[in-house]
Amino acid sequence: MRVLLSGASGFFGSHLLRHLLTNTDWTFVCPCSWRHKGTPERIEYALVGHDSNRVNVITHDLTAPFTPQTKKRLGHIDIILNIAANSHVNRSIDEPGEFIIGNTAIAYNMLELSRELRPKVFLQFSTDEVYGAAPEGVNHAEWAPIIPSNPYSASKACQEAIAISYWRTYNVPVIISNTMNVCGQTQDPEKYVAQLIRRIHSGDRVLIHGTPSNIGSRYYIHARNAADAVLFIVKNLPPKLYNNGENAMPDRYNIVGDREFNNLELANLVALIMNKPLDFEFLDFHSARSGHDRRYALDGAKLRNLGWKSPVDFETSLRKTIEWTLRNKQWL
Repeated sequence: MRVLLSGASGFFGSHLLRHLLTNTDWTFVCPCSWRHKGTPERIEYALVGHDSNRVNVITHDLTAPFTPQTKKRLGHIDIILNIAANSHVNRSIDEPGEFIIGNTAIAYNMLELSRELRPKVFLQFSTDEVYGAAPEGVNHAEWAPIIPSNPYSASKACQEAIAISYWRTYNVPVIISNTMNVCGQTQDPEKYVAQLIRRIHSGDRVLIHGTPSNIGSRYYIHARNAADAVLFIVKNLPPKLYNNGENAMPDRYNIVGDREFNNLELANLVALIMNKPLDFEFLDFHSARSGHDRRYALDGAKLRNLGWKSPVDFETSLRKTIEWTLRNKQWL
């Protein structure tokens, strides 16, 4: 199998690349622009212990169409995993155009490419945030109403909508996955878990979004567990096609961690693992700045009932992430 993996130099894409190198004999083509948050060091990390000849990195900005010359370099493709996207709420609020225009262009160019390459699977990797805030006690199932709260989540909803339209109009074999908060080694410190590790290690104060009686919460999943779910979907759940109205909608699967944490619970757990005190204060960020939701939550029953579960529990994954980061302090 020959796989086109976008976003391989980003955080989750590099973990997915490493997981697939470990658990398959597939080969990979990875277009990277090096203009956004992707770094060569993440691909180097993914390749440790693996045959680098299985990975062909091509410099290309996915917000631009593929040239005929680049298409020739891609060669035959069996699977497209579209992971690439700008993915941070705060930055999307500051620079909405970069997210809305950029992420939409990525989806368009990748789907246009799929019309020509005709892969067996086109997986669009998406987020829980497209569904918007989840009230207490509500976990959004697949195909819940799409109500994004900020430019980032809106841009991901746009990617999904374009993918669905190509499934409907061009019979592209689309699968959509929606994933909760992903964490792990090599993550950018703008993300909450990586930020906690850095701040607690340095003895800096941690800001807990919420109030003592109303603390924000999320489900968290390690990147390798999320990568395992993607592999499970691609290997075991072939996409159904539109086939002139035979099916009403493409396949969609929620990828969910095994436990929900509020922001303070997670900060306390990181501090406990690091054996450091937690200096924190509450910041009612959700009322101070629009576009942030107190709680996101997905229902993972569908994928679980089909036979997938996280290979490693969250606390073990978190401990390994912290230990690795403290040994590789350049990622702090």
